[in-house]
Amino acid sequence: MQGPGVPSLDQLTVFLTVVETGSFAAAGRRLGRATSAVSYAIANLEQQLCVQLFDRDQARRPALTEAGAAVLSEARSVSVVVDNLRAKVKGLLDGLDAMRAFEATLPTVTLRLYVEALGAVTQLVHSGIADIGISGVDATLPGIERIKVGGVELIPVAAPSHPLAAGRAHAPGAARNFVQLVLTDRSTLTEGRDFSVIGVRTWRLADLGSKHALLLAGIGWGNMPEPMVHDDLATGRLKRLDLPEWLGGFYALHAIHRTDTPPGPAAAWLIRHFSQEAA
Repeated sequence: MQGPGVPSLDQLTVFLTVVETGSFAAAGRRLGRATSAVSYAIANLEQQLCVQLFDRDQARRPALTEAGAAVLSEARSVSVVVDNLRAKVKGLLDGLDAMRAFEATLPTVTLRLYVEALGAVTQLVHSGIADIGISGVDATLPGIERIKVGGVELIPVAAPSHPLAAGRAHAPGAARNFVQLVLTDRSTLTEGRDFSVIGVRTWRLADLGSKHALLLAGIGWGNMPEPMVHDDLATGRLKRLDLPEWLGGFYALHAIHRTDTPPGPAAAWLIRHFSQEAA
C-alpha cells in the first residue's frame, strides 16, 4: 500500500490560512488567489496525505475533520520552523550590508561579532570582550560611554487568529489576560527588570527570531521592531494591536564603549556607519 506523499510548503500555507480565516473565500482574499485555486490546493493536499481535512457538508464554514485537526498541529509546527528560519536569515541579510561595507572599507581589520540583547550587550563591553556594542537598554555602569545612533519603532503585534487581533478596540487591561511573549535577558545587569511588559502571563524567549516565529504561529502577542515585521503586516501574517495601555513607542539605540578604551578607527567607523544608516 502506497503511503502519503510529501506536501509542499505552499499547500500547508493554504491549509493554515483556511483554518485561520474560516473559509476558502477568506483565505483566497488574504493570499490574493481565487477561491477555486484555494479549493484546488486543499484537494491536492488531501490527495497527497490520503485523508480528508475538512467537512464540506458545513453550510458556511469548512470544519476540520479529526484527521484535519491532527494535521493542523503538525502543519503549525512546520510553519514555526520555517518562520524561525526566515527570521534568522532576514536578520543575517540585514546585518550583511553593514558587514560588506566594513570589509570593503577596512579589508585588513579582523571583526568578531556577537549577537546579544538587553543587558548582555553592556556586559560584553564592560567585561572587555567587545570593544563597542549597540544597545537599547540603559544598563548604566560606571565607565561606560553612550553615543546615540538612532532607534527603531516597537509595536505590539499578534497573528490574525489571536483574540487581540480582532478588528475592534479593546478595553483597558484586556491584553493582560493573554500570554505576552517577552525577550529575556541572558545577563545579570538587567535581571528582574521588565521592558514594555504589561501581561500577567509571560513566556520568556532568548532571541527575537524565536519570538517572531511564535507570534506568526498565533502563540501569544508581543512587541516587535517594526522593520522586522513590516512584511508580515503588509501581507496580513501579523496585525498591529490596538491596546489602550500600549500602542508602541520609539526604542532608542546607543553605541556603547568603555571610557578607558575609546573607539579605535575601525570601531569609530562602525559607529558612524550605524548613525548614517539610522538617519
